[in-house]
Amino acid sequence: MARRDSHFVCQECGHSALAWTGRCPGCGEWNTLVEAMRRESRSGRRGGREPARAGAPPRPVALRDVQAPAVDRLLAGIAELDRVLGGGLVPGSLVLLGGSPGIGKSTLTGMALGNLVGGGRSVLYISGEESAAQVRLRAERLGEHALAVPALAETSVEAILATLEAERPDVCVIDSIQTLHSADMTGAPGSVGQVREAAGAIMEVAKRLDIAVILVGHVTKDGTVAGPRVLEHLVDCVLLFEGERERSFRTLRALKNRFGATSEVGVFEMKQGGLVEVVDPSARFVGEARPAPGSVVLCAMEGTRPLLVEVQALVAPTEIVPPRRTATGVDRNRLALVLAVLTRHAGISLAAADVFVNVAGGVRIDEPGADLAIAMAVASAHSGRALETDGKPLACFGEIGLTGEIRYVSHADRRVAEARKFGLGKVLGPPGGDQAIPGLAPVSSVKAAVSGGRRTDLKRVA
Repeated sequence: MARRDSHFVCQECGHSALAWTGRCPGCGEWNTLVEAMRRESRSGRRGGREPARAGAPPRPVALRDVQAPAVDRLLAGIAELDRVLGGGLVPGSLVLLGGSPGIGKSTLTGMALGNLVGGGRSVLYISGEESAAQVRLRAERLGEHALAVPALAETSVEAILATLEAERPDVCVIDSIQTLHSADMTGAPGSVGQVREAAGAIMEVAKRLDIAVILVGHVTKDGTVAGPRVLEHLVDCVLLFEGERERSFRTLRALKNRFGATSEVGVFEMKQGGLVEVVDPSARFVGEARPAPGSVVLCAMEGTRPLLVEVQALVAPTEIVPPRRTATGVDRNRLALVLAVLTRHAGISLAAADVFVNVAGGVRIDEPGADLAIAMAVASAHSGRALETDGKPLACFGEIGLTGEIRYVSHADRRVAEARKFGLGKVLGPPGGDQAIPGLAPVSSVKAAVSGGRRTDLKRVA
């Protein structure tokens, strides 16, 4: 049997070294050497290629002749989670679930495993961060089915693989991938080499035994999934669980999905008994919206779901140079772009003012269709007048170009329909093309939107 050992490979130039050094001897880059496994070939040459197998080489098959059997998905019993996954878990797939500490990742996976047990599926929960007694304390508030989930506190990759081979569950949750370590690697748990080796070994067993595996992962300070980028390429689905721990709302986003649509979003609310699905998130996020200076309603699209959120802005005079630009729930670079367009094309000078923009409810909006809502909220806050239509906040959407034009965004009809469902009769947005959309007030430029609002929709608030 081939003996295994490890070496260190530069991620920039591919240079191989027997020991780790801070600087690569090959290209001179710092901190690029990563531990990797190496097999000794049967010919005795280290790092050499294995000789070609004897016999006829494999023949490629046309895709039309490839048999693709229908696979029944495993429903987690949580409608928001199943929808983000594309209809449930696929047997043999790897799902990477990332999120900040305390956001509710373990609660979400515990609820899913409990529902699967109640449906007659075999499951396994492997915890590398907590003991079995600690896992039980959390499961007690999730219901009786959650207490029936088999749990194992283990961090050894070899022991986990042996357990998967023996138990062969339908679904397995490993919490978390950064705590696992392999005896063949010298790095500490969570290092690049350990995470890559553990994920690769688990993937091989999961694919071979048709086990749906959910890998819980840590995130970095900027909110991205921690660990090597190859981890995200390796798995079939990447989910990001977001939210502020001070708020009760949580959002689940699909960043990658080989078996469904990306950019899908599920909304949850954390309560005493665990996570509760929010069936109508628009009602939760705009229920408290009232006409006020700096407040508008954004008709956004999160995946295939229209979503109404309140965008608030505050413009305050300042003597600080440069003035502050703070964004919560929207991209700060996008806010800078919108402010520049307002200054250049709408005649709104903000050079001597601090600008704060916030999406109420702790929701994060990444789509470009939020540009017009940000612009109108800032313009309203700057003038001190409220944007309203029939006593309700103005609803709007649209992407802003650098020349000040309002550009088309997808699903305009669904955005307007969602706004009208909540009694928002007039929606400001880009022209809808040849077919008119009832309730849509088309506007072609930021200057026209701001000046039109000053004439008809802006009413001074006492």
